[in-house]
Amino acid sequence: MLDWENVFATRSKRMRASEIRELLKLLERPDIISFAGGIPDPALFPHDEFQAAYKDILGGPEANAALQYSISEGYKPLRTWLVGELAKIGIPCTEDNVFITSGSQQALDYLGKLFLSPGDTALVTAPTYLGALQAFNAYEPNYDTLALKGNRTPQSYAQTAQKAGGQVKFAYLSADFSNPTGETVDRAGREKLLAHADELDIPVIEDAAYQYLRYNGDAIPPILALDIARNGGDIEKTRTIYCGSFSKTLAPGLRVGYVVASKTVIRKLVLMKQAADLHSSTINQIAIQHVAVHGFDAQVAKLHGVYKHRRDRMLEALAKYMPEGVHWTKPEGGMFVWVTLPEGMDGASLLAASIDSEKVAFVPGKAFFADGTGANTLRLSYSCANDEMIDEGIKRLGRLIRAHTKSAAA
Repeated sequence: MLDWENVFATRSKRMRASEIRELLKLLERPDIISFAGGIPDPALFPHDEFQAAYKDILGGPEANAALQYSISEGYKPLRTWLVGELAKIGIPCTEDNVFITSGSQQALDYLGKLFLSPGDTALVTAPTYLGALQAFNAYEPNYDTLALKGNRTPQSYAQTAQKAGGQVKFAYLSADFSNPTGETVDRAGREKLLAHADELDIPVIEDAAYQYLRYNGDAIPPILALDIARNGGDIEKTRTIYCGSFSKTLAPGLRVGYVVASKTVIRKLVLMKQAADLHSSTINQIAIQHVAVHGFDAQVAKLHGVYKHRRDRMLEALAKYMPEGVHWTKPEGGMFVWVTLPEGMDGASLLAASIDSEKVAFVPGKAFFADGTGANTLRLSYSCANDEMIDEGIKRLGRLIRAHTKSAAA
């Protein structure tokens, strides 16, 4: 019998199951109030619009093209629409700067493959998006914590990477309503990141999955927009790679995302796609373009109304039910609230007790830390929870945390 573990590549040893994907199974249990899944509410998907789009596509002149192989760069009318949308947020570019991927997760995988050699260092925030760590781990990097506050210098990143036997290859972060914290990097932090990237001479990977989900506060220009502006409006001179997605605004199941960058980067990504899956789903790209052209702004406005209400409801419930010593973020958008428990309390242990006694699910925060810290943190998602679920679920969770706090003090 073949010993499969003996023939797997060394990079496969760092592949781990996503704790979040495993927790999604809890959504199937009717007795569980789940704040675990960082997924859009399916009731808000534009069902009618997609039904009409697919009917028009398959019943019209695009039918053959929709079912045929296509170019690796992506469906050009979709890229053209994106060029117009990107200009609205300060990112002037052409179709040649836009590359369509099978979800932004594929973009992260490609970028890890493109830049990381074993032993190189990726700079990531603490905490950071778990899916990014999963994508990068296959390429055997080291991680260092990207600190945009405090006195950390570019030289210190370089020295740490050299001691680990490699070099710093890129900085990765989600600047708007990040997964998992819901926090936003201010303009000064974005400019500081670009300055550090200049000194280290590395690219910046900007994960903009939640870019369109701002419910209040003033919008901050994307990092790529700031990078273009300081380079005289020329995207070809920039070092920022912008990763966008339709998963949070239209439909995640269609798996359509995009990368915006200089043509030099795009050309490399196209070659990688040709070797991996040739191109993203043709018919899904066409359907996305049909729906986006006729109703993207209205769809985003609908999401804002619902998600803002749920965020507000969760923040009110946390203030009402959480005991002293528990802290949480107050995001201006996105889908998440990040909770910090009293020191010494463990989120994973709390989850086991919560599911058993309170029937409430969340994601323990430790999984989001590349360095294995963060045991006393957890992530709550409000995107799929109604008012009753939020109020009752946070009430139960607060009761459990209060009991654990008293037990630890005894």
